[in-house]
Amino acid sequence: MIIIQVAGGLGNQLQQYALYQKFLSLGIEVKLDISWFTEDGRQSGVYAKRELELNYFDGLEYEVCTEEEKRMLIGNKSLLGKVKGKLFSKSRKIFYESDMYHPEIFGFRDMYLCGYWACEKYYEDIMSLLQEKIKFPPSGNPENEKTAQRMENEESVSIHVRRGDYLDAKNLEMFGNICTEEYYAGAIRQIKQIYPSAHFYLFTDDEEYAREKYTSDEYTIVYWNKGKDSFYDIWLMSRCKHNICANSTFSFWGARLNKNPEKVMIRPSIHKNSQKFEPEQMHELWKKWLLIDNKGDIL
Repeated sequence: MIIIQVAGGLGNQLQQYALYQKFLSLGIEVKLDISWFTEDGRQSGVYAKRELELNYFDGLEYEVCTEEEKRMLIGNKSLLGKVKGKLFSKSRKIFYESDMYHPEIFGFRDMYLCGYWACEKYYEDIMSLLQEKIKFPPSGNPENEKTAQRMENEESVSIHVRRGDYLDAKNLEMFGNICTEEYYAGAIRQIKQIYPSAHFYLFTDDEEYAREKYTSDEYTIVYWNKGKDSFYDIWLMSRCKHNICANSTFSFWGARLNKNPEKVMIRPSIHKNSQKFEPEQMHELWKKWLLIDNKGDIL
């Protein structure tokens, strides 16, 4: 059996769920471990506490592993279990993501998988299946439906500008100076070359910044989905014809769930500053995406 740990924010949870569906599509027995979100889970030391947001979706189905099934692969937390784990480390079947893409995981049959699995190549071939399974419940805010209808009638483009926690000292070194103003200017310029009449919808956690920076009539700022309703921003992004993403899995999923067959998906060339950009590898792993660097240039 394959067990996939579910951890992190909504975008990461969707990627772990997508990998779960990929294993199912291959006929491999797989379950999810959601214990990270319980009181005795592993969130200690995490900067922002997270909830299991997979349950926000409309009838999203998945099978959860039992504690016994989990112990069979990774052992237990007791002192004796930890001692045994050190003495018989080969008996523990746990795999930690350490690279952008690990094709070897599809050869596993008994393994506990820890990682975020952001790479498009893991599940690009089942994206239409994921688009059908990941369903949003009706929103109680009429502004969402009205905006979605407007997006259908325009050459609509979502722009995700993530600031907030990315400006915090803990995150700035890792995620800063990637989605610069030059990055967004280059992405907007590229869209306009193809679709001169494009209308841009801004999704951001810094409404004040967006209103100061994007002032013309070609921009609409989406500001009303707060708290638990913030996941409706992914739904609205997916209703746009095209998508400009931040270095954030949240907006990656807005683009992935977009069913427009002619969509343009733009993402930054790297996700974090510790990543070295390797053009051939990135174009292979993110085949349908345009990659733009922090200077605004297409790579």
